[in-house]
Amino acid sequence: MNWVIKQIGIIHTPYKNMKDIPIQGIFKPDVEGVIEVFPEYEEGLKDIEGFSHIILLYYFHISGDVKLQRKPFLDENEHGIFSIRHPSRPNPIGFSVVRLIKREKNRLYIAEIDTIDGTPLVDIKPYVPKFDVRIDAGEGWLKDKL
Repeated sequence: MNWVIKQIGIIHTPYKNMKDIPIQGIFKPDVEGVIEVFPEYEEGLKDIEGFSHIILLYYFHISGDVKLQRKPFLDENEHGIFSIRHPSRPNPIGFSVVRLIKREKNRLYIAEIDTIDGTPLVDIKPYVPKFDVRIDAGEGWLKDKL
């Protein structure tokens, strides 16, 4: 099986160093960035302005060595890579929910971003509370850490 994932844009943020990035964008709600969607994909942004939030899927291009167990940012114990959000994964795909401020042609102005500047964007999806919020969701090992 052969997989091809195309980069559709670039995420521009003020974060130049990994140590400056928050563990989740919601912890820095006023930090803004710009999504530059490549011109050939601009048509796909039609009607995105109606959403207050969007989901970004991106490639962790500087994630480091893959390990199946790691210490996450909020714990001293190692956990399986699939129970944490560490970037060093077998398939280094990340996602962020960000607040959409405005659109200007192929540029989306956003807030609550948590990626390093220059991150390759692979997809955008609308955040729909009725679909995406689970009120009864468990928090696993994070329960007492948040």
